[in-house]
Amino acid sequence: MSDLRDTLRAKAAELGFDVCRFASASDPWSAGERLAHFVEAGRHGEMGWMETTLERRAHPTAMWDAARTAIVLGMNYGPEHDPLPEMEDRSAGYISVYARGDDYHEVIKGRLKTLAGQLASRLSAEVKVFVDTAPLMEKPLAQRAGLGWQGKHTNLLSREHGNWLFLGVILCAADIEPDAAETEHCGSCTACLDACPTKAFPAPFQLDARRCLSYLTIEHAGPWPVEFRALTGSRIYGCDDCLAVCPWNKFAVAARETRLAARDISISPRLADLAALDDPTFRILFSKSPIKRIGRDRFVRNVLYAIGNSGDADLVASAERLLDDGSPLVRGAAVWALSRLVEAEAFAELREARLAGEDDEGVRAEWRLYSPSPSGEGG
Repeated sequence: MSDLRDTLRAKAAELGFDVCRFASASDPWSAGERLAHFVEAGRHGEMGWMETTLERRAHPTAMWDAARTAIVLGMNYGPEHDPLPEMEDRSAGYISVYARGDDYHEVIKGRLKTLAGQLASRLSAEVKVFVDTAPLMEKPLAQRAGLGWQGKHTNLLSREHGNWLFLGVILCAADIEPDAAETEHCGSCTACLDACPTKAFPAPFQLDARRCLSYLTIEHAGPWPVEFRALTGSRIYGCDDCLAVCPWNKFAVAARETRLAARDISISPRLADLAALDDPTFRILFSKSPIKRIGRDRFVRNVLYAIGNSGDADLVASAERLLDDGSPLVRGAAVWALSRLVEAEAFAELREARLAGEDDEGVRAEWRLYSPSPSGEGG
């Protein structure tokens, strides 16, 4: 069976994967219990699918009872440099490293199918392919296979690739010798926990998604809780703080997969340009990007929160124009941005003029909520 594993590793490398390892998919584990506690505490926020699929997520065999082996593959998406200094330009948006190239689901899935097809042919066994789109807990499987471990920030962390690995899994109905599992190597370090802008980690190895900027920018559908808006800074899609500060990144290298390379639009895009996007232009601009999934309105909401944090008076016009947007979500975010950027008297006049013509109660509530201080620092 070792020759099969060597053959699969070699083919995986040809397909662009940086690591390929094997784990039991049928042995018991505690990951399902940890997930249940996460959901019971409500820390999954609006991600209702986590609750409805909780039983199936508890273990690989709960989703597919024939699963015996997991082939776990990793593809490095490391950036060419530390991305965090980009946020110093507050008139530009910050997009998470993972979303700067093509959608990794599309990059990885076809290659997984190719590898799975060879495996199925060799063993005459049934296989199933997963890329973060089914109720399968990839990170515990990756740790069991030895790709890395779940760090104190709950993300997978590798001694070879740092924090920058996309995962794909092939479940197989045949038994294949497993690799040694990885152990935790975080030690006393708390860099990831200390770096979180919203204090989203109640304790090491625990995450409250409701406080996480990645969750808020991507999964949260409505207006954000006010307490987090100023904390997002210029982050408009995702957040890399807990990943980028990790000392293990000293061993990471830049991604070699060209489709994961950052597009020009994804590095410090100007907030004024993004605020001007209509739906067709948004869809064209972010074609094949994971950003496209959240839709134009949610994206522009994020842009407006960043505009409110910019301190750039030149962006007032961009925010004011969006007071007439067709989306109440966007209009409400524009109110918040203006409450941060304009002087108190000007904001009060604008509120008086706009309230009379606003028919959405949520937006009307936004207008009533913010009373900028005399210095113009509202919200």
